[in-house]
Amino acid sequence: MTSLAHFEAVAGSLKLPGEAVIGGKTVASVSGKTFANVTPRNGRILNQVAQCDAADVDAAVASARTAFETGPWRQLHYRDKKLVLFKFAELMERDAESLAVVESLDVGKPITNALKGDIPGSINTLRYYAEALDKIYGEVGPGTPSRFSFAVHEPLGVVGAIVPWNFPLLMAMWKIAPALAMGNSVILKPAEQSPLTALKIGELALEAGLPAGVLNIVPGFGAEAGKALALHNDVDMIAFTGSGAVGKLLMQYSGQSNLKRVSLELGGKSPHIIFDDCPDLERAATEAAWGVFYNSGQVCTAGSRLLVQAGIADEFFDRLIAVARRIVAGDPLEPATTSGAMVSEEQMQTALRYIETAKQEGGALALGGSRTRVDSGGFYVEPTVFDRVTPENTIAREEVFGPVLAVTRFKEPNDAIRIANDTSYGLAAGLWTKDITLAHRAAREIRAGLVWINGWDSCDITMPFGGFKQSGFGRDRSLHALYKYADLKSVSITL
Repeated sequence: MTSLAHFEAVAGSLKLPGEAVIGGKTVASVSGKTFANVTPRNGRILNQVAQCDAADVDAAVASARTAFETGPWRQLHYRDKKLVLFKFAELMERDAESLAVVESLDVGKPITNALKGDIPGSINTLRYYAEALDKIYGEVGPGTPSRFSFAVHEPLGVVGAIVPWNFPLLMAMWKIAPALAMGNSVILKPAEQSPLTALKIGELALEAGLPAGVLNIVPGFGAEAGKALALHNDVDMIAFTGSGAVGKLLMQYSGQSNLKRVSLELGGKSPHIIFDDCPDLERAATEAAWGVFYNSGQVCTAGSRLLVQAGIADEFFDRLIAVARRIVAGDPLEPATTSGAMVSEEQMQTALRYIETAKQEGGALALGGSRTRVDSGGFYVEPTVFDRVTPENTIAREEVFGPVLAVTRFKEPNDAIRIANDTSYGLAAGLWTKDITLAHRAAREIRAGLVWINGWDSCDITMPFGGFKQSGFGRDRSLHALYKYADLKSVSITL
């Protein structure tokens, strides 16, 4: 295992990117404005980043549109597209350590998680869609003796991707890779809290040979750059991962502009159900703890509602607390750290407010509940567990997006399914049981886009990712994501 000193040395040697990537060049914002990019590791400023606004978005859209219409990427033979995207992945692999360090500094993510999870996952996503791009087939209609009909998939045009800060590079690649593979031009707006890996891959894409204008990166604030992108009449689609409030705004912006398509992956309040015939209590307790405390709870699929059947509740709760006690926040650049910082002071304060609300509403605080590592200057919150939370309590209904777990006890399987569905969200769910009939019934009856049985977050790039209800619509991952970035055209030939 490489040391803290090593990663601090890598961090000190890096030239952090700060300029936008527009039209094949790295450029300052049109206004010349920048914003301070703060690391949650210690609250210090990492660098200054271009503060893009409507003028920069206009330039990026013009560049993307020109690239799409003139066709250097759209019309490129699929063999050559593959070579460029594979080269892109090779360059990311070459720079994997520096990408991981940058990601860790930017969002407070443990360096080991970035090195073993986020960066390899991003590279794998790019390779998956590079390999898939020539596997997209059209359809031949039944036709008649006097007509031949077929349908083909065509790229949409200019795609705006707006991504969150919790998994900055991975979420960006879930959108960039299939959109590029389908032949679109892309404008990426990273979250203002996490611009660095987005800017870095913009540079790597150019080095890999992606034509100018095909991938543009516009850092900045949502109310400026994000809104301008969503309202732009020459953007054909917005692909978004983030909060429900912003998702609703994007729908409005689509209606106010050109009725651009909108794909939304929004929040979640995912139920994690432990039935009394759970096949392995210790493993379930471990996955229940990490299912909510991984990435400091800043995961849209976090299993933040733990539903435990009454007959095993006390034993399971003891096992859960034992696991959770071993999860201690530490320096993100320390390889042994398993829980890092929250992304910003604002997000930390939000989590702390939810904790206070839970106390006031009568939740039994069993673990944590406070800010920690205060002397570091960073933004850290202890893994926090509340027992005997009712389904009506605030922390059982609203997305905290922090390391806070609400434990609710239930009597019968139907009670668990009812409680699981009693939410405006429907992103993910998990359940543990030996009963194959119960497993299938619960999986079918729970209203969620992802359901995991006897494991948490147990799927990969080959399976679609997205939600029901106010968790959004449209799917990332799998071949379904490719079709999201295409139009279906029917052609009929009279013979």
